[in-house]
Amino acid sequence: MKKYLFILLIFFTMSCSFHKKVDGVYRYYMGKVQNYDIWIVDGNQVRLKIFSSFLYGGNEQRYPFNPKGEIWIDNAISCEEYYLTLAHELNERHLMAKFGWKYITAHDSSLSLEQVIRHSNEELCRAHEASLKKVSVKDYSNVKEIKNIPDSIKIQNIYRVPVGVRDGVSVWIVDGYMIRKNIYPDFGFSGNDLSYHFIPDKEIWIDGQVSCDETEYSIATELKERNLLEKGKSYDDAYSDAIDSTLIRRENMIKLAKSHFSIAVPDSITMYAGTIDKNEK
Repeated sequence: MKKYLFILLIFFTMSCSFHKKVDGVYRYYMGKVQNYDIWIVDGNQVRLKIFSSFLYGGNEQRYPFNPKGEIWIDNAISCEEYYLTLAHELNERHLMAKFGWKYITAHDSSLSLEQVIRHSNEELCRAHEASLKKVSVKDYSNVKEIKNIPDSIKIQNIYRVPVGVRDGVSVWIVDGYMIRKNIYPDFGFSGNDLSYHFIPDKEIWIDGQVSCDETEYSIATELKERNLLEKGKSYDDAYSDAIDSTLIRRENMIKLAKSHFSIAVPDSITMYAGTIDKNEK
């Protein structure tokens, strides 16, 4: 009996040696999309401790360390690229799992899908700008930072990606560089229509340079600030309260990310690991 237990112990030790456990990978849970859990992960930690060639995103059909049912998005990418990367990973995983496509073919197909979405976003953004009236170039306190431009302008080439509607407010990713260059130099990575007069009615703008794991914090801050401004609070108080509210969200997300399971890393990793999921129809 002791000999049998000893053999089992040796087998267990040998089997465990094929994997290591890595913590500190998860950063922000974005919720479910198409029944997959979408996680923004710390790309630096993944490259440092798991797979040095990881970038943009991943799924379990591409990477054996990527847990089943999860889509990973590298926190190194901007919010402007996040939605394209998510669409890419979902499509890539679907083609590899359901149809048995090899990684390269599924990857190329997903790049083509990105192009379709990029051109569609461009058309939506230009159409939206064409529908807008001229806007003031001033902020909530009527400060005009660029003195040699008109008091009201037509918005051009600012919008980049439509995010959707949150609490009745449209959220857009915009070109922050162009805003700071041509409209308002102190535009600080996000804003809403009640804090900046150049942002159209019931809109929130998120600078495209914001990292994807900061995006939801920025949106939450702007929604809270806008709500408080609408209720008559001063800008300084509304901003301060919104920041405090988002701080609580940050702390809760850190706890959630830390509570998520560790990543089991195989000794040998390849990025071309497509398999067919026979249970998927």
